Amino acid sequence: MKMTELDKLLRDNIKRLIPYSSARNEFKGDASVFLDANENPYNEPINRYPDPLQTRLKMEIARIKQIAPSSIFIGNGSDEAIDLLIRAFCEPGLDNIVSIDPTYGMYSVCANINNIEFRKVLLTPSFELDVKSLLSATDAHTKIIFLCSPNNPTSNRFSADAIRKVLHTFRGIVLLDEAYIDFSPEEGFLPSLASHPNLVILQTLSKAWGMAGIRLGMAFADAGIIDVLTKIKYPYNINILTLETALRSLSNSMGPQKWISAILQQKILLEKELNSFSFVLRVFPSDANFLLVKFENPRELYQHLAGQKIIVRDRSGMSLCEGCLRITVGTADENARLLEAMKAYQPSQK
Repeated sequence: MKMTELDKLLRDNIKRLIPYSSARNEFKGDASVFLDANENPYNEPINRYPDPLQTRLKMEIARIKQIAPSSIFIGNGSDEAIDLLIRAFCEPGLDNIVSIDPTYGMYSVCANINNIEFRKVLLTPSFELDVKSLLSATDAHTKIIFLCSPNNPTSNRFSADAIRKVLHTFRGIVLLDEAYIDFSPEEGFLPSLASHPNLVILQTLSKAWGMAGIRLGMAFADAGIIDVLTKIKYPYNINILTLETALRSLSNSMGPQKWISAILQQKILLEKELNSFSFVLRVFPSDANFLLVKFENPRELYQHLAGQKIIVRDRSGMSLCEGCLRITVGTADENARLLEAMKAYQPSQK
């Protein structure tokens, strides 16, 4: 994104902000004695502050994703990038964000924390983007559009043409959350990132890479946007234990491929078995690692499963998801336990 266009979107205080300069920012070379950061000289290696720019990890992610390191931001989960984008581009009490409904709940939570109006646009009954309504909901104070594809909780991926129309029409930032893209049969927008200077793509190590516990998310965007996020983040937002764990895990590229394949195979089997139950009204098509399933009495089934120490997610209170539970695809043994518990379920008489 050209700096002049970025300046029009940025909050004035962010433009003027002089970022904090840490000891590890100021010295970037090799040394054997570090007496610059008031660290305890004992208890190596965790006595040292981590690299604030996560240089080694960005190089590894750049290699895997085929994206320049300058277009990568690493955050404490994807939620950090979501929050930073709002703080950078949205003026509290003045600007607004437009998103879809239903979708990932942290978008609206982050907006509300930052005192930003959050406008929801209902998906179509088939869970597709209503592009016309989405764009109509924007105005001169709309700074960001949030999209999640494949979407949570509906599990479907949106049409690439629909997303491109939003990108080409809207003059602000479009955030595309691709947390589940590794489970989709079609590739995401990362290969075409350079063609969309107003696009920010979120991906994560929590799903396909099996690292939800280390809380590491990635944002990919034009270098100008990445520079803004880097400018306003906390200096040491990723700890040294997370960095080392991520680097070790990323070196095992075959692991995620096997896991994804196993999960997709199990999803097919699980969908088939779920459709055999009389109390299952519909299993919605899924491009993710979970299934959205409509039941006759979802809360009663939820309680039955919880009594068997099997936990799924009740999404029946969300828009368009009435009667639905969200079921993550587990291992073959976990899925078998779920199905056995459902076979033992006796719906109450209405």
